[in-house]
Amino acid sequence: MSKPDIELTAQNKCSFCAPSTCCTYITQPFDTPRSKEDFDYLLWQVSHEGVQAFKDPEGWYLRILSRCTHLRPNGDCGIYDKRPQICRDHSNDWCEYDIDVRDEYELFFDSFESLEAYCRKRFKRWDERFQE
Repeated sequence: MSKPDIELTAQNKCSFCAPSTCCTYITQPFDTPRSKEDFDYLLWQVSHEGVQAFKDPEGWYLRILSRCTHLRPNGDCGIYDKRPQICRDHSNDWCEYDIDVRDEYELFFDSFESLEAYCRKRFKRWDERFQE
Protein backbone atom coordinates (compact mmCIF):
# COMPACT_ATOMS: atom_id res chain seq x y z
CA MET A 1 0.00 0.00 0.00
CA SER A 2 1.67 3.23 -1.09
CA LYS A 3 1.63 6.15 1.32
CA PRO A 4 0.51 9.62 0.21
CA ASP A 5 2.91 12.57 0.08
CA ILE A 6 0.82 14.58 2.55
CA GLU A 7 0.69 14.58 6.33
CA LEU A 8 -1.58 11.86 7.63
CA THR A 9 -3.91 12.71 10.48
CA ALA A 10 -6.56 10.76 12.35
CA GLN A 11 -9.13 12.65 10.27
CA ASN A 12 -7.73 11.73 6.83
CA LYS A 13 -5.82 8.45 7.29
CA CYS A 14 -8.77 6.12 6.68
CA SER A 15 -9.45 7.70 3.29
CA PHE A 16 -6.03 6.46 2.09
CA CYS A 17 -6.57 2.88 3.22
CA ALA A 18 -8.21 1.65 0.02
CA PRO A 19 -9.02 -1.86 1.24
CA SER A 20 -10.31 -0.58 4.61
CA THR A 21 -8.26 -3.36 6.17
CA CYS A 22 -9.65 -3.00 9.69
CA CYS A 23 -13.11 -3.76 8.30
CA THR A 24 -12.12 -7.00 6.59
CA TYR A 25 -11.67 -9.26 9.60
CA ILE A 26 -12.72 -9.79 13.19
CA THR A 27 -10.73 -11.17 16.10
CA GLN A 28 -12.06 -13.30 18.90
CA PRO A 29 -10.03 -14.00 22.04
CA PHE A 30 -9.83 -17.53 23.42
CA ASP A 31 -8.22 -19.23 26.39
CA THR A 32 -4.55 -20.09 26.02
CA PRO A 33 -4.29 -23.56 24.49
CA ARG A 34 -2.20 -25.86 26.66
CA SER A 35 -3.02 -29.48 25.93
CA LYS A 36 -2.79 -31.59 22.80
CA GLU A 37 -6.58 -31.59 22.77
CA ASP A 38 -6.66 -27.78 22.81
CA PHE A 39 -4.26 -27.59 19.88
CA ASP A 40 -6.07 -30.35 18.00
CA TYR A 41 -9.27 -28.29 18.28
CA LEU A 42 -7.38 -25.22 17.05
CA LEU A 43 -6.15 -27.26 14.08
CA TRP A 44 -9.77 -27.89 13.17
CA GLN A 45 -10.53 -24.17 13.39
CA VAL A 46 -7.64 -23.00 11.18
CA SER A 47 -8.58 -25.68 8.65
CA HIS A 48 -11.53 -23.50 7.69
CA GLU A 49 -11.18 -20.92 4.95
CA GLY A 50 -10.47 -17.46 6.29
CA VAL A 51 -9.69 -18.58 9.85
CA GLN A 52 -6.30 -17.86 11.37
CA ALA A 53 -4.94 -17.94 14.91
CA PHE A 54 -2.37 -15.77 16.59
CA LYS A 55 -0.78 -14.97 19.92
CA ASP A 56 0.25 -11.46 20.81
CA PRO A 57 1.28 -9.90 24.15
CA GLU A 58 -2.39 -9.73 25.19
CA GLY A 59 -3.24 -13.39 24.54
CA TRP A 60 -4.56 -15.82 21.92
CA TYR A 61 -7.07 -14.88 19.20
CA LEU A 62 -8.87 -16.28 16.23
CA ARG A 63 -8.64 -13.95 13.24
CA ILE A 64 -11.58 -14.46 10.92
CA LEU A 65 -11.20 -12.91 7.49
CA SER A 66 -14.61 -11.61 6.56
CA ARG A 67 -15.37 -8.26 4.98
CA CYS A 68 -17.98 -6.17 6.79
CA THR A 69 -21.26 -6.25 4.88
CA HIS A 70 -21.67 -2.49 5.40
CA LEU A 71 -18.39 -1.58 3.71
CA ARG A 72 -19.06 0.33 0.51
CA PRO A 73 -16.98 -0.29 -2.64
CA ASN A 74 -15.06 2.95 -2.01
CA GLY A 75 -14.14 1.84 1.54
CA ASP A 76 -16.63 4.07 3.37
CA CYS A 77 -18.90 2.71 6.08
CA GLY A 78 -22.50 2.36 4.92
CA ILE A 79 -23.87 2.67 8.47
CA TYR A 80 -21.42 5.20 9.90
CA ASP A 81 -23.99 7.16 11.95
CA LYS A 82 -25.39 3.99 13.55
CA ARG A 83 -22.26 1.79 13.56
CA PRO A 84 -21.72 -0.49 16.58
CA GLN A 85 -19.79 0.78 19.60
CA ILE A 86 -16.74 -1.38 18.83
CA CYS A 87 -16.41 0.46 15.51
CA ARG A 88 -16.76 3.81 17.28
CA ASP A 89 -14.07 2.82 19.79
CA HIS A 90 -11.59 1.76 17.09
CA SER A 91 -8.68 4.16 16.88
CA ASN A 92 -6.56 4.67 13.79
CA ASP A 93 -3.67 6.15 15.80
CA TRP A 94 -1.86 2.87 15.12
CA CYS A 95 -3.49 0.54 12.65
CA GLU A 96 -3.04 -1.81 9.73
CA TYR A 97 -2.30 1.14 7.46
CA ASP A 98 0.82 1.96 9.46
CA ILE A 99 2.22 -1.54 9.84
CA ASP A 100 1.40 -5.14 8.99
CA VAL A 101 -0.03 -6.18 12.35
CA ARG A 102 1.06 -9.76 11.68
CA ASP A 103 4.62 -8.54 12.33
CA GLU A 104 3.52 -7.80 15.90
CA TYR A 105 2.32 -11.35 16.61
CA GLU A 106 4.43 -13.66 18.74
CA LEU A 107 2.89 -16.62 16.93
CA PHE A 108 0.78 -16.66 13.76
CA PHE A 109 -0.93 -19.62 12.09
CA ASP A 110 -2.70 -19.21 8.77
CA SER A 111 -3.09 -22.88 7.90
CA PHE A 112 -3.32 -26.40 9.23
CA GLU A 113 0.27 -26.97 8.10
CA SER A 114 1.73 -23.98 9.95
CA LEU A 115 -0.01 -24.90 13.20
CA GLU A 116 0.77 -28.60 12.87
CA ALA A 117 4.49 -27.79 12.47
CA TYR A 118 4.32 -25.78 15.70
CA CYS A 119 2.50 -28.61 17.50
CA ARG A 120 5.13 -31.13 16.41
CA LYS A 121 7.84 -28.92 17.96
CA ARG A 122 5.85 -28.24 21.13
CA PHE A 123 4.75 -31.83 21.79
CA LYS A 124 7.42 -34.47 21.21
CA ARG A 125 4.80 -37.20 20.92
CA TRP A 126 2.25 -35.18 18.95
CA ASP A 127 0.97 -38.07 16.81
CA GLU A 128 0.25 -40.16 19.89
CA ARG A 129 -2.65 -37.88 20.82
CA PHE A 130 -4.97 -40.22 18.91
CA GLN A 131 -3.89 -43.19 21.03
CA GLU A 132 -4.19 -41.59 24.47
